[in-house]
Amino acid sequence: MGRGKKYSAEQIVSLLRQIEVGTANGKMTPQACKEVGITEQTYYRWRKEYGGLQVDQARRLKELEQENAKLKRLVAELSLDKLVLKDIASGNF
Repeated sequence: MGRGKKYSAEQIVSLLRQIEVGTANGKMTPQACKEVGITEQTYYRWRKEYGGLQVDQARRLKELEQENAKLKRLVAELSLDKLVLKDIASGNF
């Protein structure tokens, strides 16, 4: 997958596992990363975020992050609506 390609949470966990297996079998981390097609920097970033998660947990984490983003947008919209109504009610329109 090329630069900027989005990986699913399941794919990331799978790639992390492949790298763990490679390093457990004596490969150096840079070599194991290259074999699965990611940079070492990406590996460490992913490991920090997804390390230790099972595939289903990673999937649930992403679902919760998406739900949280939707709820934040909804709260922002409702707050804006409240301000507009408050301005209308006080005659500042």
